[in-house]
Amino acid sequence: MLLGTILAVTSTRTLQPAPPPARGQVSEAAAEPLPPVASYLQTRLNPFLVQLKVDRWHAEGFRGQGIKVAILDTGFHGYRRYLGKALPARVTVHSFRKDENLEAHNSQHGILCGEVIHSLAPEAELLFANWEEDRPEQFLKAVQWARMQGARVISCSVIEPEWSDGAGGGPVHLELERLLGTGRAAADLLFFASAGNTARRHWSGLFRDDGRGFHEWQPGQTGNRLIPLKGSKIVTVELYGLTKAEYELQVVDRASGKEVGRARAVPEEENPSATVQFPREAEHSYAVRVRHLRGEAGQFHLVAMGAHLEAATAQGSIPFPGDGAEVLAVGAVDSAGLRLRYSSCGSKTPSPKPDLVAMVPFPSAWRTKPFTGTSAAAPQAAALAALFWSRHPDWTAAKVRASLLESALDLGPPGCDCETGHGMIRLP
Repeated sequence: MLLGTILAVTSTRTLQPAPPPARGQVSEAAAEPLPPVASYLQTRLNPFLVQLKVDRWHAEGFRGQGIKVAILDTGFHGYRRYLGKALPARVTVHSFRKDENLEAHNSQHGILCGEVIHSLAPEAELLFANWEEDRPEQFLKAVQWARMQGARVISCSVIEPEWSDGAGGGPVHLELERLLGTGRAAADLLFFASAGNTARRHWSGLFRDDGRGFHEWQPGQTGNRLIPLKGSKIVTVELYGLTKAEYELQVVDRASGKEVGRARAVPEEENPSATVQFPREAEHSYAVRVRHLRGEAGQFHLVAMGAHLEAATAQGSIPFPGDGAEVLAVGAVDSAGLRLRYSSCGSKTPSPKPDLVAMVPFPSAWRTKPFTGTSAAAPQAAALAALFWSRHPDWTAAKVRASLLESALDLGPPGCDCETGHGMIRLP
């Protein structure tokens, strides 16, 4: 795991749009038609422009010009089809995967994030970068590349819980903080991350021994039932945020008692965590168990992907990268300003997370289903940062950050809270 000095990356190359670009290339518009963006803006996007006060800034000529926004994601499959329509006519791309394939995953998640930014800051330049999800050194190289390309804003709606201690600490956070800068230098960046959709899929707290070495989620209950999400075929369970103890993560079939998978988190590792992934079988029910093996038991975090947890704690559920102080975490609210049940929450600390929230779902020009989740919230905030910088190009990242927090509409209890942060994003 490379977490110290990040190796220099290759410079960006400008190429004609022939084969699918991989590393450091500029891609230009394809010819395949999509619904006209102008018509789309009039019919479906205008309520967002008004609510965010973006319409007034556009009318005054501030549309993100001169600002580069980097989107770090793993889903850019078929992105060239949307150039010049839902995306700008040109985007700069770079793959940090070993296979150098920007379109390796059959997902358009990153394209949707780019569309949100292009809708709100249509003259901002976009950069796309991807990495392999188990390679933090590739992710950090992508951040460094974005800075080298002159990006002022980064938007990332991919979560990596096991890269953090669950409270914004750990070696990946330390290197990310160094790459972003303090916010006071001219080239320092703002990093926006989705708060995560894990409020009902997360548990955190102290290990409670049942007398046999297993954790009790509730009195007398050592198995935490997994409730698969509709349509999910693969379920992943991650144990992270560990102290100095060694734990064993187990997933069992509740009917037969048969073990589906197990993994150990060893405290001697740089970032101790354990992951069990398994294909879900129809009509089967599963449960998670955590066993303490050695060392002093303490606090831990557990999150499920593709399933809810029967015993869940929303507090402290914001994963990497959003749990870091160097990152602006953006949660999701509905049109009434109420936190959506899935939107992750921070802990009750003097500086609670998330930092901000945004209204979802966000309309899309190229599909009938709107873009939802906290994935759609983070790029909205990133776009507003680009608008701030297009209006005030001499501002530092710290100044833009402070202005975003100050202009937010406070929701819930007065002041910053662990469900909606400083409030719903909007321009002053």
